[in-house]
Amino acid sequence: MNREQKRLLQRQGQIGADGAATSRRTTTQDLQRRRSERVKTRQFLREVREEMRQVAWPKRPEVNNYTTIVLVVLIFMTALIFGLGAGFSKFVTFFFQK
Repeated sequence: MNREQKRLLQRQGQIGADGAATSRRTTTQDLQRRRSERVKTRQFLREVREEMRQVAWPKRPEVNNYTTIVLVVLIFMTALIFGLGAGFSKFVTFFFQK
């Protein structure tokens, strides 16, 4: 177990500071504390909106370029796989007919 895992388990209360396992049962106080730490739906949505404002959204020309590139690569790969499949099927039928 590395230090990061140990710290995570200590924060979760699964092991003590000395590294020994603790048998900690969930009490009603723990449940109430966890419920009080939860955020309300309105606050959650407000925070999501704030985070979405910080996202660097691509501009329309960038989206068009990326879409074009994806479609060209998709058509190329489809044609390549179709061509290889047809070529191998011709080869196999020719090989087994003789």
